[in-house]
Amino acid sequence: MIYITGDTHGETARFHSPEIKKVGKGDTLLICGDFGFLWDGGPAERKAIKKLGSRKYTVAFVDGTHENFDLLATYPVVDWNGGKARHISGGLYHLLRGQVYTIEGKKVFAFGGGESDEKQLRIRAGKWWPCEMPSRDEMRAGLENLRAAGFTVDYIVTHEPPPGVEFGSFGSENRTPLELFFMQVLKQVAYQKWFFGSRHIDRRITSKNYAVFSRILPAEDPPPRRRLFGR
Repeated sequence: MIYITGDTHGETARFHSPEIKKVGKGDTLLICGDFGFLWDGGPAERKAIKKLGSRKYTVAFVDGTHENFDLLATYPVVDWNGGKARHISGGLYHLLRGQVYTIEGKKVFAFGGGESDEKQLRIRAGKWWPCEMPSRDEMRAGLENLRAAGFTVDYIVTHEPPPGVEFGSFGSENRTPLELFFMQVLKQVAYQKWFFGSRHIDRRITSKNYAVFSRILPAEDPPPRRRLFGR
């Protein structure tokens, strides 16, 4: 089964929570950005990454804005579930922007990246990367992969939310390039659910759009409970 959670920011608490116990052998846990375990490259971080990769389930994340993109780029790109991904360690993978994967029989469109709220502070600290904002080439490749999938997927996993979902405004004024791209995805792609993590809340925004953070949610709705009627 596929499970979804939000930003982990390099903290292991999520992987020791009571909810993680429902993620079993052969399952897949998708993280909606700001993975954060690739930051300083130190011994403690490498140990944590190795432990995450040795779990009984697969862990795969889209990048957010709290990543060391230079460090992330040192990991090899491999073929994984019908798309390209970076192999971090064991069963731990980074889902590349614009790729469509077939995970446990479900089509998943992944598109990480975003814009730091504290951009100027990070620039002064030397911990900001221009590539946190996806490039036009990545967006173009994403549309090509979606076209190859017939513009139909089961799940969309991103760091930033689809525009208009939170406040009901679909205007294009002052939109970032990523928001404009997501507007195009909304118009062209049929999907069941869109999960995003940047808002740091756990909330079902609409019937198809979910903000995720500390919860660990099954991507698929449970089957309806059958009602038994006695005589």
